[in-house]
Amino acid sequence: MAEKIDIEASKNEDHNKLKVGDLNARLKKIHLGGGEKRIAKQHEQGKLTARERIDTLLDPKSPRIEIGAFAADGMYKEHGGAPCAGVVVVIGYVSKRQCIVVANDATVKAGAWFPMTGKKNLRAQEIAMENHLPIIYLVDSAGVFLPMQDEIFPDKEHFGRIFRNNAVMSSMGITQISAVMGSCVAGGAYLPIMSDEALIVEGTGSIFLAGSYLVKAAIGEDIDNETLGGATTHSQISGVTDYQCKDDAECLKTIRSLMDKLGKPKDAGFSREKPVAPKEDQKEIYGILPVERTKPYDMKEVIKRLVDDSEFTEYKAGYGKSIITAYARIDGWAVGIVANQRQIVKTAKGEMRFGGVIYSDSADKATRFIANCNQKNIPLVFLQDVTGFMVGSRSEHGGIIKDGAKLVNAVSNSVVPKFTIIIGNSYGAGNYAMCGKAYDPRLIVGWPSAQVAVMGGEQASKVMLQIEVSALKGKGETITAEKEKELLDKIRGHYEATTSPYYAASRLWLDAVIDPLDTRTWVSMGIEAASQSPATREFNMGVLQT
Repeated sequence: MAEKIDIEASKNEDHNKLKVGDLNARLKKIHLGGGEKRIAKQHEQGKLTARERIDTLLDPKSPRIEIGAFAADGMYKEHGGAPCAGVVVVIGYVSKRQCIVVANDATVKAGAWFPMTGKKNLRAQEIAMENHLPIIYLVDSAGVFLPMQDEIFPDKEHFGRIFRNNAVMSSMGITQISAVMGSCVAGGAYLPIMSDEALIVEGTGSIFLAGSYLVKAAIGEDIDNETLGGATTHSQISGVTDYQCKDDAECLKTIRSLMDKLGKPKDAGFSREKPVAPKEDQKEIYGILPVERTKPYDMKEVIKRLVDDSEFTEYKAGYGKSIITAYARIDGWAVGIVANQRQIVKTAKGEMRFGGVIYSDSADKATRFIANCNQKNIPLVFLQDVTGFMVGSRSEHGGIIKDGAKLVNAVSNSVVPKFTIIIGNSYGAGNYAMCGKAYDPRLIVGWPSAQVAVMGGEQASKVMLQIEVSALKGKGETITAEKEKELLDKIRGHYEATTSPYYAASRLWLDAVIDPLDTRTWVSMGIEAASQSPATREFNMGVLQT
């Protein structure tokens, strides 16, 4: 029996390590931005790349997490693509102060703004506002990508919202520092000037509402870009910028000096003790997660490899067993864990419960636990592997909709910070109840094994096949078994592609796809960020049907 288990674990480990290898290969390609030739051209201009600037700015050997590395992945193919959406966003430490850095990547279409570039910048600002984090902009952008201007310019969550957020963050007392290290044109010119302090680099940095060619066309004036809006002009004549720097290195050093002088952040009062590594080997997670998405496994074994000293205190352990609720610590931080249990469990009444499904008693338990964590000021961590709520007459008569609504209500109104890790399935209303993207987790990431969809691929493919076959028959076509299989394979392939974690991350439904071994870092840095922003309202679930 032990040998069988070992063989199964080995298969799981090989499968999951291959997925992590694929993740790392994808990231390596994305980190090249517009490619080696454009990187070389950036260096010829005396400029560092976006990632080199961030590496120079952040404290050496300090932890960091990258938001939206897969943003726009596989999108805009007709325009040559936009790796990382042309902007790099990292949460890290500058002069020992946690902050978020937003750096335009000029190797990708000269740093032009695609629709996903705007969405990613807004996500960075959202994180800054939610957590009261200082934000540093490293500006090097040609402005809006004109062929797609109708998808980035006029709407509420388009380009202009960036400047609105600049103003709101200023009123909130959130530090904003902008460094103009390349082009900064048209509407984008407002971003650095709406920040608290602005720096500009000689020879490469420029700020103007209209470049020299447009000025010539509009008013007939002959002028070069450096005289029009270079470092000397804006630091010594217009007074638009506050610091004039000779090169990228000096500019980044000046930012570090400014960050070093910031006052201490607020404290939300979350409990933290000295971090302790899990007793259980974290790498064993690879062997625990099964290859087949429907196969059961014990989520408690995963939790043991994520929490300090592999210890947790389970709340209502014998009740509502399809959801695990437990108190623990992650990297020293106290957390409340809400996790789906994929094991098939037997209740005291003798009934068998499917793994990964939310039942009425599980929803009731999770609702109570979330309320407790809000009462105790304990951040919440959701570990998702959920196929949805239980269906059928027994569940409907037992009020599953009402109990599910209570859970959704508690998640929606929670005032302590929430963090979501999608480990496996994230289907339908289960995604909502377990704090999916729509429910404002401070950070939401997926492991390479994650899937986000309305329903599982096999069920959805068969439903869509029935619809398509019925439509074809309605047109008088004869559907052979071979034709039906061909249609099913095509539907299944498309569905699987659109439910992958990379598809979700490319659209920023996930902040990142991560190696499971990086989970503790993401949760810890997320709670540290949240600790700078105490709750401004009390937990209140409003009116509920009981």
